[in-house]
Amino acid sequence: MMQTVKFYLAEHPSIVKFRWSHSQSWGSTWSFLVTSIASYLAVATFLHLLLALISRGRRRRPIPLGPIPAIHSLTMALISATIFAGILLSAASEIRETRWFWRRTKTPFQWLLCFPIGTRPSGRVFFWSYMYYLSRFVHMLRTFVSILSARRLVFFQLFNHIILTVVSFLWLEFSQSFQVLGIMLATMVYSAVYGYRFWTAIGLPGACFPFVLNCQIALLGGNLVCHVGVLLLHFMKGGCNGIGAWVFNSVLNGAVMLLFLNFYVRMHIMKRKSKVKEEVVVGRNNGGQNQIAGRDDEGDEDIKLI
Repeated sequence: MMQTVKFYLAEHPSIVKFRWSHSQSWGSTWSFLVTSIASYLAVATFLHLLLALISRGRRRRPIPLGPIPAIHSLTMALISATIFAGILLSAASEIRETRWFWRRTKTPFQWLLCFPIGTRPSGRVFFWSYMYYLSRFVHMLRTFVSILSARRLVFFQLFNHIILTVVSFLWLEFSQSFQVLGIMLATMVYSAVYGYRFWTAIGLPGACFPFVLNCQIALLGGNLVCHVGVLLLHFMKGGCNGIGAWVFNSVLNGAVMLLFLNFYVRMHIMKRKSKVKEEVVVGRNNGGQNQIAGRDDEGDEDIKLI
């Protein structure tokens, strides 16, 4: 059983012989990237403005979507879990087969962070990097689910999806270092988050703590540690492949982190303070007996990082 799984995730000829090519890989051109992002922005903005115009002067009501949110969450959880397993097995195979070339200068963990200079976007790990890039377009569908559910269109959500799509494209285009660990961290977190969202979407009880928010913080923290590791290895081990694209990605990731922290402060810390004030007022109005409302398990949905 395990050998069959390993074959289809790491040893299949289409995976082993994969090569990132503008002429052979779907969605691999700069024009496709720009066009798809522009279309995403245009459709999301148009849908938001259309619903706002229809409900002008009235409270917006959610549009019944039936099982669509649950199906999207389950699909993303399965896709993310498959990519995680695939790139994990593929990285192990690549290390085993190519270690003779770089073992004098790097450990396997250092290879995961820092590709040797001259690495080409071909082989197993780049196949799964390509799958991760394509999955970013499936991620974008969540924006439309949020808009149709009568939630306000959040700039951070659009900005984050666009940045992560561009970053995943640059990983392939420039054979950038760090992408293996980056994809492992992201898909592991996505599997948990979307699995949790599917769990709650079908009516099962949610966690007693902000599960999605904690996963988002863990992902940002892991990425930050890995970026520091790449920088150190670049100067200590003779350079990492695709470092120019890595610098650009670091700037984009820094912008995402700043926006996330801004949203966290405004949407959660301030919200908790207001809840405390409300509880104090309620307690005074009821003779000192506090009536604490139940927490909203999906409060962390306000921060659209995932």
